[in-house]
Amino acid sequence: MGILNATPDSFYSGSRYQTEVDIRNRVQQVISEGAKIIDVGGYSSRPMAEDITPEEEYARLSNALKLLREEAPNAIVSVDTFRADVAEKCCKEYGVQIINDISAGQLDEKMFETVAQLKVPYIMMHMRGNPHTMTQLTDYNDLTADILLYFSELVAKAASMDINDIILDPGFGFSKTLDQNYELLAHLKAFKVFELPLLVGVSRKSMIYKLFNTTPQESLNGTTIINTMALLNGASILRVHDVRQAMEAVTIVEKTMNFID
Repeated sequence: MGILNATPDSFYSGSRYQTEVDIRNRVQQVISEGAKIIDVGGYSSRPMAEDITPEEEYARLSNALKLLREEAPNAIVSVDTFRADVAEKCCKEYGVQIINDISAGQLDEKMFETVAQLKVPYIMMHMRGNPHTMTQLTDYNDLTADILLYFSELVAKAASMDINDIILDPGFGFSKTLDQNYELLAHLKAFKVFELPLLVGVSRKSMIYKLFNTTPQESLNGTTIINTMALLNGASILRVHDVRQAMEAVTIVEKTMNFID
């Protein structure tokens, strides 16, 4: 899954695409490097990012999706939003096929109903609070057990509403300290219990650059290492800025697994 950020304030400056030329070039790059899904976002979910209106979020997404569809009309596209009305408009106006919700329906009570009506796959992520409060909500009884319980309740609710195609995202970097992110990585196999696809999004995040006291721009190598570990521990989808390097990790892991009984 290649990231297309239509935001001016993404935490990684190298992923901000706002001009027509930038967006078109990014779409072509993501596809040429092997991404199977393009994930388009118009609301930055980094800690303390600006809170924008639904109208502004949709305007950003609409501009990017229009250009994307001109460049790649048959691409599989997901929209990164926690707002049901924004998700609905993107699906109906631009044929978006997947909804990627950082809040798993917890920030918009209409989201589950909307996904059920649209009959599209739904990525539900673990997060506490919202992007403005999540860094203060990191106290857990047992990190992995608490997240498993969170998903068990929401997957059951989604299934009861006839949302059939669910993808889980454990939410690296959301409502978790640096150490908790690595604890989550160490226990990633636990999520196999759901028998659902698992998405991992660690691309250039602070769990990498804060560990080494560097920057997002210097975090590609760490991203590739964690992506490889995630693949070996059950990840089905990698959400990344750097598609070519992620595809190399996928190819190497798949090649190696061919020789394991």
